[in-house]
Amino acid sequence: MRMAVLLSGGVDSSVALGMMKEAGHDITAYYMKIWLEEDMAFMGDCPWEDDLQQAQSVCERFDVPLKIVNLQKDYFDIVVKYTIDELKAGRTPSPDIMCNKNIKFGVFFDKVKEDFDKCVSGHYASVVEENGVFHLHQALDPVKDQTYFLTHLNQDQLSKIHCPLGGMLKSEVRVKARQFRLMNAERKDSQGICFLGKIKYNDFVKFYLGEKEGDIIELETGTILGKHKGFWFHTIGQRQGLGLSGGPWYVAKKDIETNTVFVSHNLIETSVKSNQFIAEEVNWIVTKPEKTSFECKLRHGPKKIQCEIQFIDDNKVKVTLNEDDQGISPGQFAIFYDGTECIGGGRIALL
Repeated sequence: MRMAVLLSGGVDSSVALGMMKEAGHDITAYYMKIWLEEDMAFMGDCPWEDDLQQAQSVCERFDVPLKIVNLQKDYFDIVVKYTIDELKAGRTPSPDIMCNKNIKFGVFFDKVKEDFDKCVSGHYASVVEENGVFHLHQALDPVKDQTYFLTHLNQDQLSKIHCPLGGMLKSEVRVKARQFRLMNAERKDSQGICFLGKIKYNDFVKFYLGEKEGDIIELETGTILGKHKGFWFHTIGQRQGLGLSGGPWYVAKKDIETNTVFVSHNLIETSVKSNQFIAEEVNWIVTKPEKTSFECKLRHGPKKIQCEIQFIDDNKVKVTLNEDDQGISPGQFAIFYDGTECIGGGRIALL
């Protein structure tokens, strides 16, 4: 089969490429250049050149061609602007979900016109075909599982994707990388938002939104406890970085009109700790389900919470969790699971 492999320079995509080569497929590797180093070079180092060097080393090891696809403008116009707009609106953005939907498996497919049987990705997930319908299932490794970030893909996109790491633990991927004698076998996993590289998140936010001093107020008493540099630096449920004594303090809510951040000691008594919300703009990967009992992820990670959904319309539901969660924040995504199958998800809007 002819395979287009998305190669980032990290160990996961490198092992995925090696597995496809080992299986005898015809491979072309693609490196997507999305870094914003030209705009923000003064903030810190961007490691894209190192990533590209790692990717080139992997391709030389397996004797496969590597092509560079420049998607910087598309990434900025679609993902970075979305991130900035969400922060300005006081919401919590999910840029990785937008990137997978619109860039890695969106614009990339549009720009690369070669006729490939599958696009291979190093994501920890499994795409399973049943009678011409494509289902998204969790990876074997519950910690590394990345279905949370893939939930807004459609059937056409899923039909083109192969994720060979879905049935492997991260430790097994490392072993495979050593067996392949890869230069990046021990390379650390990337952390944080992909387009930032080594740039600090708050520096990125400051560059685009600036600073504006506002009050930090105790929710229950109305007492002014301190100052902040802009509500857009803070997320619901945040505990670190408030600069307050007598903690722990948690961000309970934000007033974007007055640029006020409200905090509390006790999440149970605030609107932060909640078990009900609206999920809007829901994408159902296969079709709108008939049942209403599922498990839900509110953020990337292994934890799933039992929930009931009530349909408001085809793409909007009311969600009731069977336990409270600390820090449900407008803008973040709720992703629904039926066993190991990821069936869809939507953006959170508070009741």
